[in-house]
Amino acid sequence: MKNLLTLHEAVVVILLNKKDRTATFESIAEDIEKRNLFPERKGGITLAEQIKIRTSIKCSKYKHWFDFTPPDTI
Repeated sequence: MKNLLTLHEAVVVILLNKKDRTATFESIAEDIEKRNLFPERKGGITLAEQIKIRTSIKCSKYKHWFDFTPPDTI
């Protein structure tokens, strides 16, 4: 099944449904998988790690979309 959303868009969908608009990478990954928002993935890393890379690593082009709170919350 082709992804209808990009991973960073799927993260936004999940966060918009959270009361405080915050969650851990693992929690976001679980919700994305439950809702099947990003079914097709490449690479051998976990979804939580992919979310961390897209949302909190300095070189990410989507970093400005999210506020990262160490160690694992956006």
